[in-house]
Amino acid sequence: MDAKDILGLPKTPFSSSQEKKSRPPKEPQRKPDGVSREVYALTGGVGMAPLMPTIEASHLKRRPAAEKEKASWQWLPFTSSARTDNLQLYHWVRVVNGAPPTDDYQFAKYNKKVEVLKYTDEEYEKYLIDPAWSREETDQLFELCERFDLRFIVIADRFPTARSVEDLKNRYYAASRSLLIHRAKSFDDVSTNPLVKDSYDVVHETERKRALLALLSQSKQQERKDAETLSEAKRIMEARAASKTVDEAGMPFSSDNAMVPVDGVSPLSSTHPPLTHPNTAANSSIPNSLRMLRVYLRTYALDQMVQAASASAGLRVIKRVDQTLQDLGVNLKPKVPTKAVCVEHLELRNEILTLLNLQKQLQNKEAEVSANRESSFTEAPTTPKRSNRDMDRPFVPDIAGFTGDRAGKRDHKRKTTGRFLEAPPSPPQSKRPRKLKGSD
Repeated sequence: MDAKDILGLPKTPFSSSQEKKSRPPKEPQRKPDGVSREVYALTGGVGMAPLMPTIEASHLKRRPAAEKEKASWQWLPFTSSARTDNLQLYHWVRVVNGAPPTDDYQFAKYNKKVEVLKYTDEEYEKYLIDPAWSREETDQLFELCERFDLRFIVIADRFPTARSVEDLKNRYYAASRSLLIHRAKSFDDVSTNPLVKDSYDVVHETERKRALLALLSQSKQQERKDAETLSEAKRIMEARAASKTVDEAGMPFSSDNAMVPVDGVSPLSSTHPPLTHPNTAANSSIPNSLRMLRVYLRTYALDQMVQAASASAGLRVIKRVDQTLQDLGVNLKPKVPTKAVCVEHLELRNEILTLLNLQKQLQNKEAEVSANRESSFTEAPTTPKRSNRDMDRPFVPDIAGFTGDRAGKRDHKRKTTGRFLEAPPSPPQSKRPRKLKGSD
């Protein structure tokens, strides 16, 4: 009996739609290689998520949705604005959608024309008259300059009279400079113009071309000889500069500034450099690399000199010198490194090194004196040491001495230290005999 029997409901089977649909079994997915089990469990079995978004491969093969254009190459005529004769030429042009280009010729922008000044008869009579040049030659020169764009080699070839390139340049630039100056309201207006600012020097240009021609026409033997001459001149100049630098650095000084030992203890030692005249110390401590230089920074030179002066000292001594400078309120590097300040700074460092050396020697002497004083209270090395047992134990006579007369008293003299050598010896003391036991 079930619930339907109790309620009186008919027992009808469920319809097919109400029946649970059986799900196909899922195929087990295999863990990919290189992925740990824990990481794969965190992904829920769906695999690792990509690090960056991906797109389908079919999208890569698609062309971008751009305007469809049809391009073709056509043989078309063209004209250039750089020409004044309207010459028509042909070239290949890329035509897009059947519309030929209407722009100017692409190389016309490189056609640069030189603006050649024009002059009137009045200006020529006032500013341009030259005894070496006639009016006809001047007119022909300006016409050819405008025609050939200041190509004076071509102008000299086309000029009707025999004129050099330098003469043509001198006449043109001088006339143009004179016109610019007289046409301007003030000289400042044209002072920056290249024709006014840098005038043409015909003498210099002629000499330059003559020297260039001589250089280009010499033989290999002459070139080799000139190179040897230049190298020898360079060597002589370097030798003179080096000798001059050494002479300036090695100036002699008087012996009044020599150092005198204090209390017979010389501060000169192999540990620290000696204290000399400040200029002598500054010159002697200059490294050889700086002697060859003509110009160098004084701060860099000071560092090199300090290193050279304290090269023989240890690192601990150098630190003590720096600490002494700080205690004295002196900067480790001068703020105003003039020559006099650098010399005084080096002199102070040498004096501190000498002071430390004297202090070290004083400590050594004091240690020697203390050691000698202590050794005077000790026993002589030839005297055997007596133990406390021997000093406290009384004299033990022989057993045979008790059976007969005593052999006598023995005198024992104690050996004293050096401090009691002058004292009189103590009187001999009798030793009390030891009591005999029953076993004896």
